[in-house]
Amino acid sequence: MRAGDAERAATFRDVLSISEFRAIYAASALSWVGDYLARAAIAALVFVETGSAAASAGAFAISFAPWLLGGPVLASIAERYPYRTVMVVCDLVRAAVMCVIALPWLPTPAVLGLLLLAALFAPPFEAARSATLPAVLQGDRYVVGLALHTSTALPAQITGYFLGGALAGGAMAGGINPRVALLLNAITFAVSAALIRFGTAARQPALARSRRTHLLRETVDGFRLVFHTPALRALVLLIFSAALFAVVPEGLGAAWAADLADDPAGQGLAQATIMASVPLGSLLGALCVTRLVAPGNRRRILRPLAIAVPLCLVPSVLNPPLALVAVLAGLAGFAVGAAAPIANGEFVKAVPNAFRARAFGVVQGGLQVLQGGAVLVTGLLATGNSTPIPVVVGLWSLVGVLLLLGLSLAWPASSVFTEAVRAAEAANAEAAGLADGAHVVGRHRANGAPGPRSGVLRPTQAPQPATEPPAGL
Repeated sequence: MRAGDAERAATFRDVLSISEFRAIYAASALSWVGDYLARAAIAALVFVETGSAAASAGAFAISFAPWLLGGPVLASIAERYPYRTVMVVCDLVRAAVMCVIALPWLPTPAVLGLLLLAALFAPPFEAARSATLPAVLQGDRYVVGLALHTSTALPAQITGYFLGGALAGGAMAGGINPRVALLLNAITFAVSAALIRFGTAARQPALARSRRTHLLRETVDGFRLVFHTPALRALVLLIFSAALFAVVPEGLGAAWAADLADDPAGQGLAQATIMASVPLGSLLGALCVTRLVAPGNRRRILRPLAIAVPLCLVPSVLNPPLALVAVLAGLAGFAVGAAAPIANGEFVKAVPNAFRARAFGVVQGGLQVLQGGAVLVTGLLATGNSTPIPVVVGLWSLVGVLLLLGLSLAWPASSVFTEAVRAAEAANAEAAGLADGAHVVGRHRANGAPGPRSGVLRPTQAPQPATEPPAGL
Protein backbone atom coordinates (compact mmCIF):
# COMPACT_ATOMS: atom_id res chain seq x y z
CA MET A 1 0.00 0.00 0.00
CA ARG A 2 1.24 3.51 -0.81
CA ALA A 3 1.86 5.86 2.12
CA GLY A 4 -0.97 8.15 1.13
CA ASP A 5 -3.48 5.33 1.05
CA ALA A 6 -3.35 4.89 4.80
CA GLU A 7 -4.22 8.59 5.33
CA ARG A 8 -6.99 9.18 2.80
CA ALA A 9 -10.56 7.99 3.26
CA ALA A 10 -10.94 4.61 1.60
CA THR A 11 -13.98 3.71 -0.51
CA PHE A 12 -16.12 0.61 -0.79
CA ARG A 13 -14.61 0.07 -4.25
CA ASP A 14 -11.13 -0.05 -2.71
CA VAL A 15 -12.25 -2.71 -0.28
CA LEU A 16 -14.21 -4.81 -2.76
CA SER A 17 -11.27 -4.87 -5.14
CA ILE A 18 -9.57 -7.32 -2.74
CA SER A 19 -10.61 -10.88 -3.57
CA GLU A 20 -9.95 -12.28 -0.10
CA PHE A 21 -12.25 -9.75 1.47
CA ARG A 22 -14.96 -10.57 -1.06
CA ALA A 23 -14.79 -14.24 -0.05
CA ILE A 24 -14.99 -13.48 3.69
CA TYR A 25 -17.71 -10.94 3.05
CA ALA A 26 -19.93 -13.33 1.09
CA ALA A 27 -19.37 -16.22 3.50
CA SER A 28 -20.29 -14.08 6.49
CA ALA A 29 -23.46 -12.76 4.87
CA LEU A 30 -24.75 -16.28 4.18
CA SER A 31 -24.00 -17.46 7.70
CA TRP A 32 -25.71 -14.47 9.28
CA VAL A 33 -28.93 -14.97 7.31
CA GLY A 34 -29.11 -18.57 8.50
CA ASP A 35 -28.18 -17.77 12.09
CA TYR A 36 -30.75 -15.03 12.63
CA LEU A 37 -33.46 -16.91 10.78
CA ALA A 38 -32.97 -19.81 13.19
CA ARG A 39 -32.66 -17.55 16.23
CA ALA A 40 -35.97 -15.76 15.61
CA ALA A 41 -37.86 -18.97 14.83
CA ILE A 42 -36.59 -20.82 17.90
CA ALA A 43 -37.27 -17.87 20.23
CA ALA A 44 -40.87 -17.74 19.01
CA LEU A 45 -41.32 -21.51 19.28
CA VAL A 46 -40.18 -21.52 22.92
CA PHE A 47 -42.49 -18.61 23.74
CA VAL A 48 -45.45 -20.45 22.18
CA GLU A 49 -44.69 -23.61 24.15
CA THR A 50 -44.00 -21.93 27.50
CA GLY A 51 -45.73 -18.55 27.39
CA SER A 52 -42.73 -17.18 29.31
CA ALA A 53 -40.79 -14.06 28.33
CA ALA A 54 -37.82 -15.36 30.35
CA ALA A 55 -37.83 -18.72 28.52
CA SER A 56 -38.07 -17.00 25.14
CA ALA A 57 -35.23 -14.64 26.07
CA GLY A 58 -33.20 -17.66 27.22
CA ALA A 59 -33.70 -19.38 23.85
CA PHE A 60 -32.57 -16.20 22.09
CA ALA A 61 -29.55 -15.94 24.38
CA ILE A 62 -28.38 -19.55 23.98
CA SER A 63 -25.92 -18.55 21.26
CA PHE A 64 -24.20 -16.30 23.79
CA ALA A 65 -23.65 -19.18 26.24
CA PRO A 66 -20.33 -20.53 24.84
CA TRP A 67 -18.67 -17.22 25.59
CA LEU A 68 -19.73 -17.60 29.21
CA LEU A 69 -18.50 -21.21 29.27
CA GLY A 70 -15.00 -20.32 28.09
CA GLY A 71 -15.29 -18.35 24.86
CA PRO A 72 -11.97 -16.50 25.25
CA VAL A 73 -10.19 -19.85 25.72
CA LEU A 74 -11.89 -21.24 22.63
CA ALA A 75 -10.94 -18.08 20.74
CA SER A 76 -7.30 -18.47 21.79
CA ILE A 77 -7.20 -21.75 19.84
CA ALA A 78 -7.47 -19.69 16.66
CA GLU A 79 -4.04 -18.16 17.33
CA ARG A 80 -2.38 -21.61 17.28
CA TYR A 81 -3.56 -22.73 13.83
CA PRO A 82 -3.90 -21.13 10.38
CA TYR A 83 -6.91 -18.84 10.49
CA ARG A 84 -8.34 -20.27 7.28
CA THR A 85 -8.25 -23.82 8.65
CA VAL A 86 -9.98 -22.74 11.85
CA MET A 87 -12.81 -21.05 9.97
CA VAL A 88 -13.39 -23.93 7.56
CA VAL A 89 -13.43 -26.60 10.28
CA CYS A 90 -15.83 -24.58 12.45
CA ASP A 91 -18.21 -24.03 9.55
CA LEU A 92 -18.26 -27.70 8.56
CA VAL A 93 -18.87 -28.92 12.11
CA ARG A 94 -21.72 -26.44 12.59
CA ALA A 95 -23.26 -27.48 9.28
CA ALA A 96 -23.26 -31.13 10.40
CA VAL A 97 -24.79 -30.31 13.79
CA MET A 98 -27.53 -28.22 12.18
CA CYS A 99 -28.43 -31.10 9.89
CA VAL A 100 -28.92 -33.32 12.95
CA ILE A 101 -31.01 -30.67 14.69
CA ALA A 102 -33.29 -30.42 11.66
CA LEU A 103 -34.50 -34.01 12.20
CA PRO A 104 -38.24 -33.68 12.89
CA TRP A 105 -38.50 -36.11 15.84
CA LEU A 106 -36.00 -34.35 18.10
CA PRO A 107 -37.64 -32.83 21.22
CA THR A 108 -37.13 -29.16 22.02
CA PRO A 109 -34.62 -29.76 24.89
CA ALA A 110 -32.42 -31.83 22.54
CA VAL A 111 -32.64 -29.08 19.92
CA LEU A 112 -31.49 -26.48 22.45
CA GLY A 113 -28.64 -28.72 23.61
CA LEU A 114 -27.38 -29.23 20.07
CA LEU A 115 -27.71 -25.51 19.39
CA LEU A 116 -25.40 -24.95 22.33
CA LEU A 117 -22.95 -27.50 20.92
CA ALA A 118 -22.91 -25.74 17.54
CA ALA A 119 -22.46 -22.39 19.26
CA LEU A 120 -19.23 -23.64 20.88
CA PHE A 121 -17.56 -23.36 17.47
CA ALA A 122 -18.51 -19.70 17.09
CA PRO A 123 -15.73 -18.23 19.31
CA PRO A 124 -12.77 -19.69 17.38
CA PHE A 125 -14.42 -18.90 14.05
CA GLU A 126 -15.16 -15.29 14.93
CA ALA A 127 -11.73 -14.75 16.44
CA ALA A 128 -10.05 -16.16 13.32
CA ARG A 129 -12.20 -14.03 11.02
CA SER A 130 -11.60 -10.87 13.08
CA ALA A 131 -7.85 -11.51 13.11
CA THR A 132 -7.79 -12.18 9.35
CA LEU A 133 -9.43 -8.90 8.32
CA PRO A 134 -6.55 -6.63 9.47
CA ALA A 135 -4.18 -8.81 7.45
CA VAL A 136 -6.37 -8.41 4.37
CA LEU A 137 -7.24 -4.72 4.80
CA GLN A 138 -4.80 -2.00 5.87
CA GLY A 139 -5.20 1.64 6.88
CA ASP A 140 -8.63 3.20 6.46
CA ARG A 141 -9.60 0.24 4.30
CA TYR A 142 -9.95 -1.73 7.52
CA VAL A 143 -12.50 0.71 9.01
CA VAL A 144 -14.41 0.95 5.72
CA GLY A 145 -14.24 -2.83 5.34
CA LEU A 146 -15.75 -3.24 8.79
CA ALA A 147 -18.52 -0.81 7.86
CA LEU A 148 -19.15 -2.69 4.63
CA HIS A 149 -19.11 -5.94 6.58
CA THR A 150 -21.71 -4.44 8.90
CA SER A 151 -23.64 -3.01 5.97
CA THR A 152 -24.02 -6.52 4.62
CA ALA A 153 -24.32 -8.31 7.93
CA LEU A 154 -27.19 -6.15 9.12
CA PRO A 155 -29.41 -6.58 6.03
CA ALA A 156 -28.62 -10.28 6.34
CA GLN A 157 -29.72 -10.10 9.97
CA ILE A 158 -32.88 -8.23 8.98
CA THR A 159 -33.60 -10.81 6.27
CA GLY A 160 -33.06 -13.61 8.75
CA TYR A 161 -35.32 -11.99 11.32
CA PHE A 162 -38.13 -11.45 8.84
CA LEU A 163 -37.87 -14.99 7.49
CA GLY A 164 -37.72 -16.24 11.07
CA GLY A 165 -40.71 -14.05 11.90
CA ALA A 166 -42.63 -15.68 9.04
CA LEU A 167 -41.77 -19.10 10.44
CA ALA A 168 -42.69 -17.79 13.89
CA GLY A 169 -46.10 -16.79 12.65
CA GLY A 170 -46.53 -20.29 11.25
CA ALA A 171 -45.45 -21.83 14.52
CA MET A 172 -47.85 -19.65 16.49
CA ALA A 173 -50.66 -20.71 14.18
CA GLY A 174 -49.69 -24.38 14.55
CA GLY A 175 -48.25 -24.71 11.05
CA ILE A 176 -44.64 -24.37 9.89
CA ASN A 177 -41.96 -26.19 11.86
CA PRO A 178 -39.08 -23.88 12.83
CA ARG A 179 -36.63 -26.76 12.22
CA VAL A 180 -36.77 -25.76 8.56
CA ALA A 181 -34.81 -22.68 9.59
CA LEU A 182 -32.09 -24.89 11.06
CA LEU A 183 -31.71 -26.89 7.84
CA LEU A 184 -31.34 -23.65 5.90
CA ASN A 185 -28.72 -22.58 8.42
CA ALA A 186 -26.75 -25.79 7.78
CA ILE A 187 -26.66 -25.01 4.06
CA THR A 188 -25.29 -21.51 4.69
CA PHE A 189 -22.49 -22.92 6.86
CA ALA A 190 -21.47 -25.39 4.14
CA VAL A 191 -21.34 -22.69 1.45
CA SER A 192 -19.41 -20.40 3.80
CA ALA A 193 -16.78 -23.12 4.34
CA ALA A 194 -16.31 -23.50 0.59
CA LEU A 195 -15.94 -19.75 0.03
CA ILE A 196 -13.32 -19.39 2.76
CA ARG A 197 -11.37 -22.49 1.74
CA PHE A 198 -11.06 -21.53 -1.92
CA GLY A 199 -11.24 -17.73 -1.64
CA THR A 200 -8.68 -16.88 1.05
CA ALA A 201 -4.95 -17.40 1.33
CA ALA A 202 -3.30 -19.86 3.70
CA ARG A 203 -1.28 -18.06 6.38
CA GLN A 204 0.99 -19.31 9.12
CA PRO A 205 -0.41 -19.33 12.68
CA ALA A 206 -0.01 -15.95 14.42
CA LEU A 207 1.48 -17.65 17.48
CA ALA A 208 4.49 -19.71 16.44
CA ARG A 209 4.88 -23.13 18.05
CA SER A 210 8.12 -22.05 19.74
CA ARG A 211 6.30 -19.20 21.49
CA ARG A 212 3.37 -21.21 22.82
CA THR A 213 2.98 -21.89 26.51
CA HIS A 214 -0.33 -23.19 27.84
CA LEU A 215 -3.72 -22.40 26.35
CA LEU A 216 -5.03 -20.92 29.60
CA ARG A 217 -1.88 -18.85 30.06
CA GLU A 218 -2.13 -17.56 26.51
CA THR A 219 -5.77 -16.64 27.18
CA VAL A 220 -4.77 -14.77 30.33
CA ASP A 221 -2.14 -12.89 28.29
CA GLY A 222 -4.96 -11.74 26.00
CA PHE A 223 -6.97 -10.44 28.96
CA ARG A 224 -3.87 -8.75 30.37
CA LEU A 225 -3.16 -7.01 27.10
CA VAL A 226 -6.70 -5.65 26.76
CA PHE A 227 -7.32 -4.58 30.34
CA HIS A 228 -3.80 -3.44 31.32
CA THR A 229 -3.47 -1.13 28.31
CA PRO A 230 -5.40 2.07 29.15
CA ALA A 231 -6.37 2.89 25.56
CA LEU A 232 -7.68 -0.62 24.87
CA ARG A 233 -9.43 -0.75 28.23
CA ALA A 234 -11.26 2.53 27.60
CA LEU A 235 -12.45 1.41 24.15
CA VAL A 236 -13.59 -1.98 25.39
CA LEU A 237 -15.47 -0.69 28.42
CA LEU A 238 -17.29 1.88 26.27
CA ILE A 239 -18.44 -0.69 23.72
CA PHE A 240 -19.27 -3.24 26.43
CA SER A 241 -21.52 -0.71 28.13
CA ALA A 242 -23.29 0.37 24.94
CA ALA A 243 -23.93 -3.26 23.99
CA LEU A 244 -25.83 -3.87 27.24
CA PHE A 245 -28.69 -1.77 25.92
CA ALA A 246 -28.81 -2.06 22.12
CA VAL A 247 -29.54 -5.80 22.30
CA VAL A 248 -32.57 -5.56 24.62
CA PRO A 249 -35.25 -4.79 21.96
CA GLU A 250 -34.03 -7.78 19.95
CA GLY A 251 -33.94 -10.13 22.92
CA LEU A 252 -37.40 -9.16 24.16
CA GLY A 253 -38.86 -8.87 20.65
CA ALA A 254 -41.07 -11.97 20.81
CA ALA A 255 -42.57 -11.12 24.23
CA TRP A 256 -42.89 -7.39 23.42
CA ALA A 257 -44.71 -8.27 20.18
CA ALA A 258 -47.25 -10.30 22.15
CA ASP A 259 -48.12 -7.13 24.10
CA LEU A 260 -48.48 -5.05 20.95
CA ALA A 261 -50.47 -7.43 18.71
CA ASP A 262 -53.44 -9.68 19.41
CA ASP A 263 -53.52 -12.24 16.58
CA PRO A 264 -50.68 -14.75 15.95
CA ALA A 265 -49.91 -13.46 12.46
CA GLY A 266 -49.71 -9.90 13.77
CA GLN A 267 -47.39 -11.00 16.55
CA GLY A 268 -44.99 -12.52 14.03
CA LEU A 269 -44.87 -9.27 12.04
CA ALA A 270 -44.49 -7.18 15.20
CA GLN A 271 -41.65 -9.41 16.41
CA ALA A 272 -39.82 -9.12 13.10
CA THR A 273 -40.32 -5.33 13.06
CA ILE A 274 -38.89 -4.84 16.56
CA MET A 275 -35.99 -7.26 16.12
CA ALA A 276 -35.04 -5.90 12.69
CA SER A 277 -35.14 -2.23 13.69
CA VAL A 278 -31.85 -2.37 15.60
CA PRO A 279 -29.80 -3.91 12.76
CA LEU A 280 -31.47 -1.60 10.22
CA GLY A 281 -30.43 1.41 12.28
CA SER A 282 -26.94 -0.06 12.70
CA LEU A 283 -26.65 -0.41 8.94
CA LEU A 284 -27.43 3.27 8.42
CA GLY A 285 -25.08 4.29 11.23
CA ALA A 286 -22.15 2.32 9.82
CA LEU A 287 -22.68 3.75 6.34
CA CYS A 288 -22.99 7.33 7.57
CA VAL A 289 -19.92 7.32 9.79
CA THR A 290 -17.62 5.97 7.08
CA ARG A 291 -18.97 8.09 4.23
CA LEU A 292 -19.70 11.40 5.99
CA VAL A 293 -17.09 11.61 8.79
CA ALA A 294 -13.41 12.12 7.96
CA PRO A 295 -11.00 9.54 9.49
CA GLY A 296 -9.36 12.17 11.69
CA ASN A 297 -12.68 13.18 13.28
CA ARG A 298 -14.14 9.78 14.06
CA ARG A 299 -12.63 9.23 17.51
CA ARG A 300 -14.14 12.56 18.67
CA ILE A 301 -17.71 11.39 18.14
CA LEU A 302 -17.22 7.96 19.69
CA ARG A 303 -18.32 8.89 23.21
CA PRO A 304 -21.46 10.85 22.16
CA LEU A 305 -22.52 7.94 19.97
CA ALA A 306 -22.11 5.48 22.85
CA ILE A 307 -24.19 7.65 25.20
CA ALA A 308 -26.90 7.92 22.54
CA VAL A 309 -27.44 4.14 22.49
CA PRO A 310 -29.33 3.87 25.83
CA LEU A 311 -30.60 7.46 25.62
CA CYS A 312 -32.68 6.62 22.54
CA LEU A 313 -34.44 3.80 24.41
CA VAL A 314 -35.38 5.76 27.55
CA PRO A 315 -38.74 6.94 26.03
CA SER A 316 -39.82 3.28 25.93
CA VAL A 317 -40.94 3.77 29.53
CA LEU A 318 -44.01 5.61 28.16
CA ASN A 319 -45.29 2.42 26.47
CA PRO A 320 -45.23 3.69 22.86
CA PRO A 321 -47.00 1.94 19.94
CA LEU A 322 -45.20 -0.48 17.63
CA ALA A 323 -44.15 2.17 15.09
CA LEU A 324 -42.48 4.31 17.74
CA VAL A 325 -40.85 1.27 19.38
CA ALA A 326 -39.30 0.48 16.00
CA VAL A 327 -38.07 4.08 15.62
CA LEU A 328 -36.49 4.15 19.09
CA ALA A 329 -34.83 0.77 18.55
CA GLY A 330 -33.60 1.92 15.15
CA LEU A 331 -32.05 5.08 16.61
CA ALA A 332 -30.23 3.04 19.25
CA GLY A 333 -29.03 0.74 16.49
CA PHE A 334 -27.85 3.74 14.45
CA ALA A 335 -25.70 4.94 17.35
CA VAL A 336 -24.13 1.54 18.04
CA GLY A 337 -23.62 0.88 14.33
CA ALA A 338 -21.74 4.14 13.92
CA ALA A 339 -19.65 3.63 17.07
CA ALA A 340 -18.60 0.02 16.39
CA PRO A 341 -16.33 0.49 13.33
CA ILE A 342 -14.69 3.55 14.93
CA ALA A 343 -13.89 1.66 18.13
CA ASN A 344 -12.79 -1.42 16.20
CA GLY A 345 -10.47 0.61 14.00
CA GLU A 346 -8.87 2.27 17.02
CA PHE A 347 -8.63 -1.07 18.81
CA VAL A 348 -6.85 -3.00 16.08
CA LYS A 349 -4.15 -0.32 15.69
CA ALA A 350 -3.19 -0.76 19.34
CA VAL A 351 -3.07 -4.58 19.35
CA PRO A 352 0.12 -6.45 18.34
CA ASN A 353 -0.36 -8.88 15.45
CA ALA A 354 0.39 -11.95 17.60
CA PHE A 355 -2.47 -11.05 19.94
CA ARG A 356 -5.25 -10.23 17.49
CA ALA A 357 -7.29 -13.43 17.82
CA ARG A 358 -6.93 -13.47 21.60
CA ALA A 359 -7.76 -9.78 21.96
CA PHE A 360 -10.78 -10.10 19.70
CA GLY A 361 -11.75 -13.22 21.64
CA VAL A 362 -11.71 -11.24 24.88
CA VAL A 363 -13.86 -8.51 23.35
CA GLN A 364 -16.26 -10.91 21.65
CA GLY A 365 -16.52 -12.98 24.80
CA GLY A 366 -17.33 -9.93 26.89
CA LEU A 367 -19.87 -8.69 24.37
CA GLN A 368 -21.62 -12.03 24.09
CA VAL A 369 -21.77 -12.61 27.85
CA LEU A 370 -22.94 -9.08 28.59
CA GLN A 371 -25.53 -9.08 25.82
CA GLY A 372 -26.84 -12.47 26.82
CA GLY A 373 -26.92 -11.37 30.45
CA ALA A 374 -28.76 -8.16 29.57
CA VAL A 375 -31.42 -10.12 27.68
CA LEU A 376 -31.84 -12.64 30.50
CA VAL A 377 -32.02 -10.00 33.24
CA THR A 378 -34.51 -7.81 31.42
CA GLY A 379 -36.51 -10.90 30.47
CA LEU A 380 -36.71 -11.94 34.12
CA LEU A 381 -37.69 -8.41 35.17
CA ALA A 382 -40.46 -8.41 32.58
CA THR A 383 -41.81 -11.86 33.49
CA GLY A 384 -45.20 -11.69 35.19
CA ASN A 385 -47.61 -8.78 35.37
CA SER A 386 -45.77 -6.59 37.89
CA THR A 387 -43.44 -4.72 35.50
CA PRO A 388 -44.43 -4.20 31.83
CA ILE A 389 -41.75 -4.69 29.20
CA PRO A 390 -41.70 -1.01 28.09
CA VAL A 391 -41.05 0.12 31.68
CA VAL A 392 -38.23 -2.42 32.06
CA VAL A 393 -36.59 -1.27 28.83
CA GLY A 394 -36.94 2.42 29.67
CA LEU A 395 -35.55 2.20 33.20
CA TRP A 396 -32.77 -0.19 32.14
CA SER A 397 -31.73 2.33 29.49
CA LEU A 398 -31.82 5.24 31.94
CA VAL A 399 -29.24 3.43 34.07
CA GLY A 400 -27.20 3.01 30.89
CA VAL A 401 -27.13 6.74 30.23
CA LEU A 402 -25.65 7.35 33.67
CA LEU A 403 -23.10 4.55 33.20
CA LEU A 404 -21.85 5.86 29.86
CA LEU A 405 -21.69 9.43 31.09
CA GLY A 406 -19.36 8.22 33.85
CA LEU A 407 -17.13 6.37 31.37
CA SER A 408 -16.99 9.42 29.12
CA LEU A 409 -15.81 11.63 31.96
CA ALA A 410 -12.95 9.19 32.66
CA TRP A 411 -11.87 9.01 28.97
CA PRO A 412 -8.05 8.97 28.42
CA ALA A 413 -6.17 11.79 26.70
CA SER A 414 -5.40 11.55 22.99
CA SER A 415 -1.72 10.92 23.73
CA VAL A 416 -2.67 7.66 25.47
CA PHE A 417 -4.02 6.24 22.21
CA THR A 418 -0.98 7.46 20.26
CA GLU A 419 1.43 5.74 22.65
CA ALA A 420 -0.62 2.53 22.55
CA VAL A 421 -0.29 2.41 18.76
CA ARG A 422 3.47 2.97 19.03
CA ALA A 423 3.76 0.16 21.57
CA ALA A 424 1.90 -2.23 19.25
CA GLU A 425 4.14 -1.26 16.33
CA ALA A 426 7.20 -1.88 18.48
CA ALA A 427 5.88 -5.32 19.43
CA ASN A 428 5.27 -6.15 15.76
CA ALA A 429 8.78 -5.04 14.84
CA GLU A 430 10.27 -7.15 17.63
CA ALA A 431 8.26 -10.20 16.55
CA ALA A 432 9.40 -9.72 12.95
CA GLY A 433 13.01 -9.48 14.14
CA LEU A 434 12.67 -12.67 16.17
CA ALA A 435 11.19 -14.47 13.18
CA ASP A 436 14.10 -13.35 10.98
CA GLY A 437 16.55 -14.43 13.68
CA ALA A 438 14.94 -17.86 13.91
CA HIS A 439 15.33 -18.21 10.14
CA VAL A 440 19.04 -17.32 10.37
CA VAL A 441 19.53 -19.72 13.30
CA GLY A 442 17.95 -22.49 11.26
CA ARG A 443 20.43 -21.92 8.45
CA HIS A 444 23.37 -21.82 10.89
CA ARG A 445 22.32 -25.08 12.46
CA ALA A 446 22.12 -26.67 9.05
CA ASN A 447 25.78 -25.67 8.58
CA GLY A 448 26.81 -27.04 11.97
CA ALA A 449 26.92 -23.69 13.80
CA PRO A 450 25.54 -23.56 17.35
CA GLY A 451 22.11 -22.06 17.94
CA PRO A 452 20.86 -19.90 20.82
CA ARG A 453 20.49 -21.33 24.29
CA SER A 454 17.18 -22.97 25.02
CA GLY A 455 14.80 -20.61 26.75
CA VAL A 456 16.47 -17.35 25.66
CA LEU A 457 13.41 -16.36 23.64
CA ARG A 458 10.64 -17.17 26.09
CA PRO A 459 7.06 -17.17 24.79
CA THR A 460 6.03 -14.91 27.66
CA GLN A 461 8.29 -12.16 26.35
CA ALA A 462 5.98 -11.46 23.41
CA PRO A 463 3.33 -9.39 25.19
CA GLN A 464 5.77 -7.18 27.08
CA PRO A 465 5.79 -4.18 24.70
CA ALA A 466 2.00 -3.93 24.92
CA THR A 467 1.21 -5.19 28.41
CA GLU A 468 3.93 -3.02 29.90
CA PRO A 469 3.81 -0.01 27.55
CA PRO A 470 6.11 3.00 27.65
CA ALA A 471 5.51 5.80 30.14
CA GLY A 472 2.46 7.89 29.32
CA LEU A 473 0.10 5.01 28.55
